[in-house]
Amino acid sequence: MRSDVDVHEVRALYDRAMREHARPDGPGVRVERAGPVVRQVGGPDDWNGVVWSSPDLDAEGADAAIAAQIGHCAALGLPEFEWKLYAHDRPGDLGGRLRAAGFAPGPPETLLVAPAESLTGPVALPDGVTLLPVTDAAGAELMALAHERAFGTDGRRLLHQVVKRLERAPEDFVAVVAVDGDGEPVCSGRLELHPGTGFAGLWGGGTVAAWRGRGLYRALVAYRARIAAERGHRHLQVDASGMSAPILARLGFTAFGTTTPYVYRPAH
Repeated sequence: MRSDVDVHEVRALYDRAMREHARPDGPGVRVERAGPVVRQVGGPDDWNGVVWSSPDLDAEGADAAIAAQIGHCAALGLPEFEWKLYAHDRPGDLGGRLRAAGFAPGPPETLLVAPAESLTGPVALPDGVTLLPVTDAAGAELMALAHERAFGTDGRRLLHQVVKRLERAPEDFVAVVAVDGDGEPVCSGRLELHPGTGFAGLWGGGTVAAWRGRGLYRALVAYRARIAAERGHRHLQVDASGMSAPILARLGFTAFGTTTPYVYRPAH
């Protein structure tokens, strides 16, 4: 996966399996083909947005598709709607067209991929730290608290999504939280398994500031990689922040481009 040819081939596989033929990321949501785009549709607490757009999309078609998604958001009364734009999506000025229509870009992330089997080696944990599988609401609360402390954001939406996933569709979802000797959460992460695609996704990996640089993030990657490999998933995929991308690159992940969330929030 280090040559340009491999990058293009695996990226094309990712676009086809994980975007054009995307599956719902949890219970209570659905994936729809709406003309030249594929979108996920759920309730106000779910992720709603475009995951794929046709590579044949031209300027006129892009403007029409953007307008249609704004209308879709308004019709459902959603608080926000995201268009997940990849750097290789067409037309080349799609990001500018989204901005002109009222979508606001968030920080870009790097799409990284690595062979799952290559990341399964043992990693030593700091003294007193334990990894706990998240299997119930109490574990989900610890996970949301770790997320809040690591990222400085409200964890209520994550808590809602994890609890719902554990209750209704746990078979292709893995969550883990690291706790210190006092039982306080210090790191957490999720694994989304996509049977039949060859890909498994790493999401939400974050470490509380005081615990960074001590191997926790790497340990959670290895924990999830072992599960992915054991269940037959060849590739691990991450949409990595600027903080995580360098760590993952050192672990052996290859950059496949960037992705930027363009978010539309209706005026009230």
